[in-house]
This record gives sequence, structure tokens and C-alpha cells, in this order.
Amino acid sequence: MRRLAARGAAGDAGEVAAPAADSTHCAQGRSPSPPRLVTSSGIYSDAGMSGTDQSRPRTTQWWQEISCWLGPFSSRSFVCFLPFFSPRLIDVCAIWDTGVLPPTADWKGASSGVAGARLNEAETLSSIQEAQLERLEVATPCGPGSRERGPVLRMARQQLPPWVHAAILLCLLSLGRAIEIPMDPSIQNELSQPPTITKQSVKDHIVDPRDNILIECEAKGNPAPSFHWTRNSRFFNIAKDPRVSMKRRSGTLVIDFRSGGRPEEYEGEYQCFARNKFGTALSNRIRLQVSKSPLWPKENLDPVVVQEGAPLTLQCNPPPGLPSPVIFWMSSTMDPITQDKRVSQGHNGDLYFSNVMLQDMQTDYSCNARFHFTHTIQQKNAFTLKVLTNHPHNDSSLRNHPDMYSARGVAERTPSFMYPQGTASSQMVLRGMDLLLECIASGVPTPDIAWYKKGGDLPSDKAKFENFNKALRITNVSEEDSGEYFCLASNKMGSIRHTISVRVKAAPYWLDEPKNLILAPGEDGRLVCRASGNPKPTIQWMVNGEPLQSAPPNPNREVAGDTIIFRDTQISSRAVYQCNTSNEHGYLLANAFVSVLDVPPRMLSPRNQLIRVILYNRTRLDCPFFGSPIPTLRWFKNGQGSNLDGGNYHVYENGSLEIKMIHKEDQGIYTCVATNILGKAENQVRLEVKDPTRIFRMPEDQVAKRGTTVQLECRVKHDPSLKLTVSWLKDDEPLYIGNRMKKEDDSLTIFGVAERDQGSYTCVASTELDQDLAKAYLTVLADQATPTNRLAALPKGRPDRPRDLELTDLAERSVRLTWIPGDDNNSPITDYVVQFEEDQFQPGVWHDHSKFPGSVNSAVLQLSPYVNYQFRVIAINEVGSSHPSLPSERYRTSGAPPESNPADVKGEGTRKNNMEITWTPMNATSAFGPNLRYIVKWRRRETRESWNNVTVWGSRYVVGQTPVYVPYEIRVQAENDFGKGPEPDTVIGYSGEDLPSAPRRFRVRQPNLETINLEWDHPEHPNGILTGYTLRYVAFNGTKVGKQIVENFSPNQTKFTVQRADPVSRYRFTLSARTQVGSGEAVTEESPAPPNEATPTAAPPTLPPTTVGTVSSTDATVTAATTEATTVPIIPTVAPATIATTTVATTTTTTAATTTTTTEGPPTTTTGTKIHESAPDEQSIWNVTVLPNSKWANITWKHNFGPGTDFVVEYIDSNHTKKSVPVKAQAQPVQLTDLYPGMTYTLRVYSRDNEGISSTVITFMTSTAYTNNQADIATQGWFIGLMCAIALLVLILLIVCFIKRSRGGKYPVREKKDVPLGPEDPKEEDGSFDYSDEDNKPLQGSQTSLDGTIKQQESDDSLVDYGEGGEGQFNEDGSFIGQYTVKKDKEETEGNESSEATSPVNAIYSLA
Repeated sequence: MRRLAARGAAGDAGEVAAPAADSTHCAQGRSPSPPRLVTSSGIYSDAGMSGTDQSRPRTTQWWQEISCWLGPFSSRSFVCFLPFFSPRLIDVCAIWDTGVLPPTADWKGASSGVAGARLNEAETLSSIQEAQLERLEVATPCGPGSRERGPVLRMARQQLPPWVHAAILLCLLSLGRAIEIPMDPSIQNELSQPPTITKQSVKDHIVDPRDNILIECEAKGNPAPSFHWTRNSRFFNIAKDPRVSMKRRSGTLVIDFRSGGRPEEYEGEYQCFARNKFGTALSNRIRLQVSKSPLWPKENLDPVVVQEGAPLTLQCNPPPGLPSPVIFWMSSTMDPITQDKRVSQGHNGDLYFSNVMLQDMQTDYSCNARFHFTHTIQQKNAFTLKVLTNHPHNDSSLRNHPDMYSARGVAERTPSFMYPQGTASSQMVLRGMDLLLECIASGVPTPDIAWYKKGGDLPSDKAKFENFNKALRITNVSEEDSGEYFCLASNKMGSIRHTISVRVKAAPYWLDEPKNLILAPGEDGRLVCRASGNPKPTIQWMVNGEPLQSAPPNPNREVAGDTIIFRDTQISSRAVYQCNTSNEHGYLLANAFVSVLDVPPRMLSPRNQLIRVILYNRTRLDCPFFGSPIPTLRWFKNGQGSNLDGGNYHVYENGSLEIKMIHKEDQGIYTCVATNILGKAENQVRLEVKDPTRIFRMPEDQVAKRGTTVQLECRVKHDPSLKLTVSWLKDDEPLYIGNRMKKEDDSLTIFGVAERDQGSYTCVASTELDQDLAKAYLTVLADQATPTNRLAALPKGRPDRPRDLELTDLAERSVRLTWIPGDDNNSPITDYVVQFEEDQFQPGVWHDHSKFPGSVNSAVLQLSPYVNYQFRVIAINEVGSSHPSLPSERYRTSGAPPESNPADVKGEGTRKNNMEITWTPMNATSAFGPNLRYIVKWRRRETRESWNNVTVWGSRYVVGQTPVYVPYEIRVQAENDFGKGPEPDTVIGYSGEDLPSAPRRFRVRQPNLETINLEWDHPEHPNGILTGYTLRYVAFNGTKVGKQIVENFSPNQTKFTVQRADPVSRYRFTLSARTQVGSGEAVTEESPAPPNEATPTAAPPTLPPTTVGTVSSTDATVTAATTEATTVPIIPTVAPATIATTTVATTTTTTAATTTTTTEGPPTTTTGTKIHESAPDEQSIWNVTVLPNSKWANITWKHNFGPGTDFVVEYIDSNHTKKSVPVKAQAQPVQLTDLYPGMTYTLRVYSRDNEGISSTVITFMTSTAYTNNQADIATQGWFIGLMCAIALLVLILLIVCFIKRSRGGKYPVREKKDVPLGPEDPKEEDGSFDYSDEDNKPLQGSQTSLDGTIKQQESDDSLVDYGEGGEGQFNEDGSFIGQYTVKKDKEETEGNESSEATSPVNAIYSLA
């Protein structure tokens, strides 16, 4: 932090000079005169202020309090420069003992822009500053009687206004903020630094005399420091002693005794110095001592004679060792001595008997001492006891007697203390150590011990009782544990107590350890060294290992007790300072360097990071930075706008930006900019917002019978850009998917449910960012049959999990795994499944590795390179699988180049001008090394051009700007940091397909009047893989149009034969080729016209205009005609006002549609047609065509959008259910599936990018589905006979009519049309018919044979196509049996209704 304001600011900046605190004044309980406030307007003092302002505190009062408490800080060096001034505001630069108080209403005139910012910074005090304030809270006030005056002074300070506290904290902040160097090695190695001690031996260093001596000292710095040592405060010349050496690049001393020498000669006090050109750092003073384990003095011990019931102490007196040995008592036969509240070992090693019993002399007693460094145990000569008793027989039955002592004649007595003796003692303990208080008492019966503390309770969290309540241990002692403790020994004869006075002293401990200070040139800072102890420690400052008093003077440095203040630091101020604080119980030594750096801002995190976060979550964008002076950081979004802070954003001091709740609009690129006076640096973070993972169809609780099949649904909605993983848990454990289970993406199926399948099942849908859970319970109804034998009645269960997995025989590509089987639970284990998990590609996901028989528990596993393996084992029996074992330890194999390449390499076009190369990515066991990537190569096939190549990290690459459907050679090779994989195989791929051109040489031949032969050649430009041909044809005659027939052919078929329905109608054929993109250009051809048919007039409105070539025809009975056709669109057109109704019939191979038009009826229904519109000038969609069936419909349209435009087909059924189908522009025709038969739909097509550009809404109806499985009546014998009789009758009637006509009879007649009669031709009301007056003209629908008889065309289809009547055919003698439907001309009929006779043909119809 920079200073609060510039020195000498003019106008409103005042200056407060704090006079030095005079020790004489403090000693007398008073303070120096209050300061004067000097401004450009004059001098303000307490005497000069208005007496009417009673709310303002008196300056004299609070200054007396401050100056007495500041001590060395209230010197002339403390100057604060105020950024604002008011007669009621006085800023003080001092150190105070309270926290930050919020501004009150009295704090008027303060600048919110400056003071407010300082208060915010004060709220985030560093640990150093908080410790500084904490010290002042416990500091001792100055002057006599300070202990009594302390509370009064604190009360006075609390009455100070809040601005005083804030001003004091602002001054602290102006000196306390320093730069921290990040741990980034590149920065650490680049910046120059004074040395820092990183490792050293303990202060009391005890070594084993049998080993070489090692005294550690390591340090870091830039440049690397050099080392030297002192021994007993004198320079230690290592070069003169051949046994002593120093480790390379380290200061660690090694003293080698392999060539002789005594370790005791090197005992002493050592200190290490690490030095470079910026300063010198010191280690602790290390006291080197050699471990000692002296022998026990030889002595002869007489038997110890003691009266039964008397107390006894067996003294150990072990030899003094370094460190002290561990004492324990055993017999001479190495049996441990049983201890209880009567017999126990004291802390000093002696063995105490509260009262001796006869059984105590059954063994001897030997004291043993175990020495730590030598790992030896020394045994003292054993004590032998001789117990004098009134009952020499050791009756074991008396041991459990309720009054054992009376039974043995032992006199009872009150307790007395064996240790410590007397009624009071004292003990001193150091802060942080363990306090051990001990009371051992004698008496008959054995007394009980209880512990108490005077004036309070024992600290329950730190106190514990040991040695049968004879010892009280308090861990980590602090000052509040001092006081008087007493132990109470009591039995039925009485009680006695011993008081122990505990005094807690303290070696120095840190309150504020000095920290390294890194500043920019011209900045201020401070080093604080604050420690406490009992007695109070003294503080000594050193610089580069020398006392500060003897160092060269530095005008920028000032020492104020435990603080060194630096102002306007420069490069020359760099040094290492040592603070040594000590008292009679120990010392502390700390190094802290002052380094001055001048570094422009730089970013520490990788550039252009991608952060993905789930919608509505909280996230934080990190932007670590470094610079000197400390840069300021600002955040921007999408490179524009103001600094992001406040509202939904919060910026932390370390530069991180927190977004409290993520919304879709928060997605974008965030830029952080760090700036200081030397420059600026910036970094970008791209934030992507993903949709949450949600289970929208959860599994439901089910009850199933044993042996049935159960399906648990789990349908998930997730962000499509995230990889979804669906797993299942059973009873909150991972579910093993066995042979009876089938896991699909949206369900879990259990076949043959058994009792063991009962339990809770949890579906876990997870992505790499989030997860969702759903749980259901499955209840299995068990059979009620009783077991037939006892073995069947034994409960069987899944085996217990294997345990104690161990890896041995570690090799580069294999390892041996051993485990201990679990209980099989009455069903033998059949198999073990070994699974592995790796932490690089799919951490946390377990994969099956291998399977082993249930008889083994150790197996060698083959491993892949560069995989950090972790194994687990699952046991399987006939009931099911066990829970997985606990994972083994990890084992990483070494890396290697890949040994294989990715599989399933394909090259396919997604557009007509590209080719997408895809492959299956390699998993962790085939990567073989870090940074797996793929080298993708491609080139045109058979062009011998050079290979194009690119390195890809994913599993796809798109090659752009390719010709339409050309072959490419493709290679994909794996590569990692260890090298490339083997040479890959070459795969042939193709660029994108397009619509094919029209089939060539489409020919229509009519060899006779019954068949039409079609032939064509493949398209000249297939533009892809031909998937087949589509032929649409329709019969027409004049204005009559039949049903459209659709035939689909395989891509290899180039011929087709059409069976004619009648000899009069012509056919129009439209043929197009298909690729995977869709149908291409079409050619249209018409069958030749019969010789007696006039040239057709204008094309019917349901057919497109065509250009027909020359027609060459001969006799209709012999010659075929061939017509060459031009290319036309296949979409039929109608006028915009056309209303069409469609009847659809389906067969197994064709789809036929018959269309008629009418102009009546209010609804507009379109089927099989389109509304013909002219193409507009602006972007639009028109000519939408619908060709429906019962359950689907094909949709086409025209547009003038550019290539690659996406469209949406929207349709609504009569139940108002809306559906949409997104399609590409080149994907026409679009097929709508899952339609309902006989339902009406409304449809429109609009642009996906602009819904406002839409086609007109059209309506169509699907046809009603039916099955035509009726038997053909024309093949029935009885029907044929009936028709013959009727034909004979008709012939007789015709002859009679002709005879009558030749006699001049009048019959109503009309012209017959040249079209087949249809079912629409109405009958006359009186049943009469019209006949043509041309005797030689054949009846419509028949043809003249060579012998002059009338012959009906043998086609059942023509009757179905053109009418709904029965069927006609020839009988055996050639006479005609047929049915007619004659349409009556209304104009002619109106005047002849009464004169027409009943038609015999109508009678035939009625019979049929």
C-alpha cells in the first residue's frame, strides 16, 4: 500500500507531529503536551476550540492516554498526512489496541473515497497487523501503579471517537503491506533474493557415537548462498580437519569417524552462516552432544526384610544417561512385575509397595534401563524380599476375603505419603510442556487417590489420570494452569492430603515473528519482532549476523524497540535481519530479509483458460498475478464495459472474481488486467454456462414376484456438450451388472428377479460438472415353499469382500496382486473379478481387468505403460457378487510410445463441401504416455499429391473446401510425449454428397396395349452413393387423372415393366435418382398416345407442364412408341384456390393417390398437391407440397435462401398437438413419420434463423388405413355362370332394340365421351340409358378385335382406378360380360325423362 497522501499536500492536507513520549512524564502518570494541528489556515489546539462544542472530546485528555501507551512509537518519526481536514477531525498516526470501529454520525467531513477505502482495507488486516494490535491489548501500561491503572486507561480509550481508531489503523496499513513472491519456480529463479535458511538441525542435537555426525544447514537464495560455521562462537575452519566436510550445494556438516577419532572431541555449540551478495542468514545455535549409556555399578544387594503390611520402596537409581533411559521392573526371569494400586512404579523409577503382602516374596525384583540411541537394556541386580508374617502359610483363599488384612492378622492404619513426603511441595513447569504431579501413599487397606485444584476445576480437556490415579498429567501447560493442586489419599481408617504449588514459566515464544519484507523502490515497510515469556525476554536486532548497533548507519531505517521501520526504501536497503529474543529458559532466533524489487506486472496462470460451470451455481474465476509495486487488478467482460465489482460480482484481494449466481448471460470472455507504474499485463478466462443434469423420469418403487422381470426407468436431461454417465447403486453401493441384468441409457432391467435383488436402487446421472440422483425400492415376494432338506434351509448370501490387497513382484509391465478371501456365506466362491482405476483419463471410474477362478487368491496382472493403477477385487458366488474390496496402493508404470493407433477411422461428409474424419479415441491403457494426441493425414486418392496433416487432441477433424464426393486416403496416427505409434493403415473416405443429376436416356416403350417397358441409364453425375431410384407415374385421359403410383427401385435396377390398366389411358412417368442427401433432378416421360386418341388439350391443373418430344406410332396392336422427355421438377402444381380431397390405398410395394378437385366446401384441405406461387424477390418460402399416406407424409418446398440455411417444419394435428422437425436446406423431401390415419393436420415451413419468414399455412389429411383381403368374386364359379346367363339375356334385348329402332322407334340418345365410364355418372331416374347413334362405334372401354367382336381389356386394376363397380371379362365363346356406368347429360335428359325405357344394364348392376 502506498502512503496515505503525498508529503506536503497543499490546501486541505494537514500534518500532525506526535512529540516524543517522555519517560519522565509516563513515570509520573502523565503525558507530554497535546499536539498542535498545523494547516494552511493556522494552528489548532485544544485551547483554541470553541467551548460550546461539548460533544467533541478534549484533545488533551486522549493525547495523554495515547502518548503513555505508544512508548517508542510516539517519536517525531511518526507523521501522518491527512487527505482531508475538518475542525472536528484530527488524524493521529499511532498503534492502538482495539479493532476497527465503524464510522458514526459524528464522523462528518470525512472523504468517503479515501477514508472509506482505507477502512475496507483495515477490515482485512494481515496476520502481522492483527498480532500487533493483539500485543497492545496485553501490554503493560507505563508508570507506577500501572497494574491498577490498566482498566481505567482501557475505559478511557474506549471513549475515544471512532475516527481515532480508524486513523491509527490507516497508519499501520500504510507501513504493513508487503509483496509476496509466488512459489512459481520460474519467478523464484528469476528474481534476486537474499538467503533464507530452509533446513537446520535441532537446537539440542544428540548423536549416536557409533555413527558419523551430521549437522544440517540448508538455505536458498539467488544467487545461491555460500556457507561457513562457527564453533563455540569462533570460526570453525573445516579445511584443517580431515574428518570434517561439507555437502555439495549445502551447508550440512559431515564428521566421519571411519578412520578413527572420538566423537566426544566435537561436542560444542555450532552455528551456520549462509551468505550471498544481498545478505547473511543465521541458523540456530546447535548444541552437539554425544549419547551416553553408562553401565550399572556393580553391587551386592542383601535380602530386604519387611513386616507384612508395612510400606516398602525399592530404589532403582539408574546411571545417568543422555538422553535419560526408560525404566521398567521385571523379575530375574524376565517376567514383568504386575502393578496395581498397591504396587506401582513411580515417575523416578522406584517401585512402591503401599503395603507388603506375603505373596510379594514369591518373586525377585530387578530394575531395567533401556537407552534409546544404543538400543540396549541394562539390568540391575535383583532385590529379594523376605516378608515376616503372623500366618506363614500363604492361603490363596484369603486373597478374596472381604477383610483380607484382618484375616491375616495385619493391623490397619491411616494413609501416609511415601512420595512426595510432607504436606506441601512446589513444582515449576515450562509453558507448552506436560505437567506431571504424583502422589504415592501407604496404608492398610491400600488408600485411594483423588486430585483437586484450589479455586477451580481441573482442565477436563487437558487433564488425565495415570498409574492408578496416583499421577495427574496436564498436557500443553499454559499460564492459567498455575495454582495449587492437592491430592487426597484415603481409606477406611482416615485420609491425608498433600498440596503442590505449580508455577508456570515460559521460554520465549512468538507473538509476531518477523517475516520477509519485499518492497518496491520508494515504498515503506516494517519488521516486527514480538515475543513473550516468563520472565519477559529481551530482544536483540542483528543485520547480516552482526549487531545492529555496529552496522553502518542507514537513514531510511529506524529501530523502535521490537519494530524496525523502513521509509523510502532503495535497492541498497537489501539485507537479512536477525531477531534474537531470550530469557533464562531459552531463546528464539528468526531471520527476515528486506528485498527491494522493481518488476512489471505478470500473470501466473495459464492463458485463455476455459471454465465450465452449471447454471445457477456459484463460481470463481482466478487470476493470480505478481508485480512490484503491487499491481491493481480490474476485471472486464467481453473486452468492454466498466470494471466488474458489486452486485452479482465480487473481486477478492488476490484477484479472484466471484460470480455469486451464474446465469446464461454471464457466459463470455472475462479479462483481468493488472497495472502498476511499470506497465500492465492481462489474461483472459472463457466462461461457458452449461445446463444442469436432471432426471425427469425417476425409477419408481416396485413389488415383483421371484422369477419375473423388472425394469427401472431413469431418463435424464443434460447439457448435450457434456458427457453423461449413468450408473446404478444398490443399497448405496456400486451395483455389479451381472448376466441377469441389462443396463441401458435410460433404464435398468433385471431378469429372473431373486430375493437377493431386493433393496434400494439409486440411479446416478453425472457429468464432469454435476450429477443428479433418484432412488427406488424393489420388493421381491419370496416363495412360501418350505425347504426339502436341511442344507437347502441354510441361509446363503453374497460373499464378503476380499481384504488386505498387496502388490508384489513389481515390474515394468506386470505386477502380482494378492488378496485374502472373505467369507463365502454358505455358497462357494466361483470367480474373482479384478478391476482397476486410473487417475488420468477417467478418475474414479473402475474397469474390469481380468477374471480368475474362485480357487486362487494371487494373480499376475499384465499392465499397460504410463498408467497409475489402483486395483480392487470382487468375489462372486451363485448368490451374487460381493462389495468391492478396499483399493490397493497405486502403482504407476513407465511410459512408452503408443503401440497401436485409434480404431474405427472414418471419413464422411456432413456437407457437400467438407469431409469429417472421426475415430474412436484411445483409452488410458492404450495411451502409453502423457499428452496423447493424433496426427491426422489426408490426400485425394489417385492424385499422388502430398499429404496434408494436422495434430488433433480430440476425436474428430473436419476438412473443408472439398469437391463433391471424391475419395480420400486417410491416416490417423497416435502420438504421446514418448514418441509416435506405428505407421497407421490407410482408410478410404469420401467427401460430402450432393443431389444426383437426372438419370440418363429415360426410354418408354409400349410393345403392346397391355404393358409398358421403362429403361434408363445411371446419372452422369451421381454426386454420392446411389441409394435407389424413385418412379412416380399416373394414368390420364383428357381431363381425367388417375391415382399416382410410387415405385422405389434398388440402385442397380434400370428396367421396369408397367401393366396397363386399360388400353385407352396414357401414362406420365417421372424418374429421379436418390443419394443419402435426397432425390435429385427428375426426368418426365409420357407413354405413346393410342391411334384413335386426339392430341390432349391443356394439361390438367394437377400436373406440371411438360415438354414432350416427337411421338412415332403405328398400329396399336403391334408397334411400340418411344418418347424422349425433358427434365422437369417432380412436384405437381395446382392453382392457389384448389381444394383437393384424397383417397389413399396401400399395397406392399406401391403407394397410390387419386386426386380430384372441387370448388365447394369451406375447409381448405390439401393432399398430394401444393399451392403454386410465384417466387418473390425477397427471401421467402413457397410452393409447399405435401404427399401424405396413412402414417407419414413427404414435404417439399421452394425457397431463395443461400446454401446451408436451416428450416423448421411445424405441424399441428386436430388435437392441437404441435410438433417441429428441424431440417437442412438440402435434405428435401422431408418425411413426417408417426402420423395418425384419418387425422387432419395444419403445416407450415419457416426459417430457423428468422421465424418471421414462413410459408403459407396449408392443411392436409392422412388417409384411413384398411386391408384389402376380400376374395376376388370374378374367380368364383357361380358368379361366372350367372354372368353368362345375364350376358345372353342382354344380347337378346339388344337385338330386340335394334330391330325396333330400324322400324322407326325413337330413343333418347347422346354422344358418348371418349373416356371410360366412371362411378360418378349418375343413373337416370327412370333407369334408362343413352346410346350412341353410331352403330359402328365400339362401346367405350372396349376395343375391336380382328374378328369384329367386342373384347374387354383384361385388367381388374382399370375398374378399380376408374370406377367402383364390379368386374368384367369374356366368357368362353367370346361374348362380352361387363358392367357399365353411364353418365347422363343433364341438358339432354331434362326433356326426355318420360320417354326413356328402363335400362336392362341397370338390372345387371343391381344383380351384381
